[in-house]
Amino acid sequence: MSATRQRPFRRLPYATVALLSAGVLVAGCTSNTPEESGGGGGGGNQAASDNDEAGDTVTIGFSAPAADHGWMAGITEAARAEAEGYEDVELVVAEGTNDVSAQISQVETFINDDVDAIVLLPFDGAALTPVALQAMEAGIPVINVDRQFDSPFAARTTILGDNYGMGVSAGTYICEQLGDNPDAVVAEIAGIDSLPLTQDRSQGFADALSECGLNVDNRVAADFTVEGGEEAAANLLQAAPQIDAIWNHDDDQGVGVLAAIENAGRDEFFMVGGAGSANAMRAIQEGNSVLQATVIYPSTQAADGVRLARLIAQDKALSDLVEVEIPREIVLNAPVVTADNVDQYIDTAFES
Repeated sequence: MSATRQRPFRRLPYATVALLSAGVLVAGCTSNTPEESGGGGGGGNQAASDNDEAGDTVTIGFSAPAADHGWMAGITEAARAEAEGYEDVELVVAEGTNDVSAQISQVETFINDDVDAIVLLPFDGAALTPVALQAMEAGIPVINVDRQFDSPFAARTTILGDNYGMGVSAGTYICEQLGDNPDAVVAEIAGIDSLPLTQDRSQGFADALSECGLNVDNRVAADFTVEGGEEAAANLLQAAPQIDAIWNHDDDQGVGVLAAIENAGRDEFFMVGGAGSANAMRAIQEGNSVLQATVIYPSTQAADGVRLARLIAQDKALSDLVEVEIPREIVLNAPVVTADNVDQYIDTAFES
């Protein structure tokens, strides 16, 4: 535990705190002291800085839902791996749980243990809001990952993937492939329709397709599981005798989707995946299936959360910003991975 830590994290007027959205590369977290910054314009770890040098040891509590999905398992694995890279970080990982009461108890334990920061991916953002507020009021900064709280005061920083942007990226890619064919048939295999994230992905997809005169002709919803993906895809293929492109929202359920496609003997279309699993990227590398691309929803969000927690606890900021505080919100990009650029992304991909 840091003996000299500062805790300027009690409730501040929300409008006074800087907001930063898409395009920030948290992977390059470095000092914002001008004389320490490099002169180049590159991203990543190009800035010269002492931020990665060991400082006061900080204890970070980490809690996330159960790893019952490849992406969720990747979240926790990436957080552990990131913490291991810093000799001044002690990461206390609570057991993954889908029990809201259990996760609340985990955060209460972190508060009682007086950790320096908490990285929290809530099973239910609304349900975890009160205990996150308790942590903030106790002077413990909370880094909210992926699923947002109901109150802007419940987190010092929120780091998110871009669900709407995923849809835009998938739709834009399909437009690039099919835009000269106004009669192209586009299908969509969504996740759980009741979730706002699914609705955002579908809206972004529809908006991007409309830019090139295309629309979603056939749509089914699955449930982010292999079994659900296979069943939904089988129903789609039976209902649509001709398809030119499919966007599947999730690479975990995509394992089942590809199985259904193979069972049906269909290959007249290409498919774009979602989330960016390692097995999807390997299939893209091999080039022997209909899967031609995938859109990333980063499983590195909690790893970025660990980096941000360390910086906040050590009173540091980001070198690539003029702003001297860590941003209130960071929305990560949703790039399209193809055979041309897969080598850039596969090393940080999660296993389905």
